Amino acid sequence: MRLVVQRVLKTQLKINNELYSQIGPGLLVLLGIEEADTLEDIDWLTSKLGTLRIFGDQEGKLNLDVNQINGEVMVVSQFTLFASTKKGNRPSFLRSAKPDSAIPLYENFIKKLGTLITKPIQAGQFGADMKIELVNDGPVTIIIDSKNRE
Repeated sequence: MRLVVQRVLKTQLKINNELYSQIGPGLLVLLGIEEADTLEDIDWLTSKLGTLRIFGDQEGKLNLDVNQINGEVMVVSQFTLFASTKKGNRPSFLRSAKPDSAIPLYENFIKKLGTLITKPIQAGQFGADMKIELVNDGPVTIIIDSKNRE
């Protein structure tokens, strides 16, 4: 699994031009799932994400996690995070998990993260054409990969 975590001031997600979910200050998490991913990847990533200190304290140092700022989290599936551009100019998505295995992992990720975050998790709709508007804060953007443990 691979995450792109963005610290945001606000995020809105629309499907078919209608507001589907939104958050205020917190984290927008783009979640890529590959065929080799398991519940172990979810456990490691959610534990890391729930305590990721990327919010400023009183001195402006990145010492606070999303719960400590009373922040919110939105999780959006993003199969393109496993794109391969080795050959040609059109990306290949062969490593990305197919929906029959990706959807349960996506739902499990949200459920597990929900046990670690004080506010309800907002999400996108798996497989939908989504439009996301965000105000990136900082900007602070972190990439986390469960296979590399970084």
